[in-house]
Amino acid sequence: MTSDPVNNALSTATIRRKDEHLDLCLHADVQGLDAGTGLDRYRFRHNALPELNFASIDTSARFLGRTLKAPFLVSSMTGGTPRAGEINRRLATVAQARGWAMGLGSLRAAIENPEAAMSFRVRRLAPDIPLIANIGAVQLNYGFNAEKCSQAIGIAEADGLVLHLNSLQEAIQSGGNTDFSGLLRQIEKVCRSLNVPVGVKEVGWGIDGDTARRLYDAGVRFIDVAGAGGTSWSQVEKLRSPDPVKKAAAEAFSQWGLPTAECIQEVRSVLPGMLLIGSGGIANGLQAAKALALGANLAGLGRSLLEAAHDSGERLDRVFEQAELELRLAMFGIGAANIRELGETKRLVKNE
Repeated sequence: MTSDPVNNALSTATIRRKDEHLDLCLHADVQGLDAGTGLDRYRFRHNALPELNFASIDTSARFLGRTLKAPFLVSSMTGGTPRAGEINRRLATVAQARGWAMGLGSLRAAIENPEAAMSFRVRRLAPDIPLIANIGAVQLNYGFNAEKCSQAIGIAEADGLVLHLNSLQEAIQSGGNTDFSGLLRQIEKVCRSLNVPVGVKEVGWGIDGDTARRLYDAGVRFIDVAGAGGTSWSQVEKLRSPDPVKKAAAEAFSQWGLPTAECIQEVRSVLPGMLLIGSGGIANGLQAAKALALGANLAGLGRSLLEAAHDSGERLDRVFEQAELELRLAMFGIGAANIRELGETKRLVKNE
């Protein structure tokens, strides 16, 4: 069998881009939306008499048919390179030990280049937790279909698939895929064809209620709002771009997006029964508790885990442990015995 030079060039470019993204997220200032996630606009009213045994607080949750020890998701971040594979293996090992769900970075690299697939094969390290495969939704307009999505799920041995929306990133990225026309119909085809739940996530600019409703009607079964306040991919691509005009334009969009708190509330009000993940700039367990109290079922942490995951499993485990403790402390502080009570609390109030 002869190799395909076009596909080989595509896979090489994709792999190189993955490592560049890692370096920038680890070492550069790629924070967006100075106004933040919106979570700091809310505070919990302390309950001095919680009537709870701290040791008995139950943080368990359910996701994709599996039980979690804590309502946390390792947000989709990376894969496709040897360094990314090591990060994924550390994340999977600690997520398994601590009972968190885990999303993988885009498996496009693994579809284009089978050698990249090893960086996504973490199921043996995480046999009991939900794993989510990930593909850029726009790829459905560039030759990807339900069969390739199924291939991605198989590579990851995943419990579900998330399609990520990243229109501004693609528009700023050199050689990005920018044909988002008719994409909802393509998403619907994938939802109707696969035998696992399909979700949709943003990458840091948020999903509003109207968009969430259209996605739900198309067959999407979970949504990760991935709101503004965390990593800005326009900032990431600004730093990668050799084009001075694109660099300047990207800087103008550093404040673009819907804050995470706003997205969670809006989607929950429109879709009361939707399985909802709150992510986007969430860096600790207290912020996660606010996201859950606003209506999310799970809280996703991404770049706040990346430095530790790049460093060592021991350091990463401490970050997980701290987030869990902060969540439990918040629950104890308001008298919420479990995640359901946290979601129903009246003790989260907006700052005056």
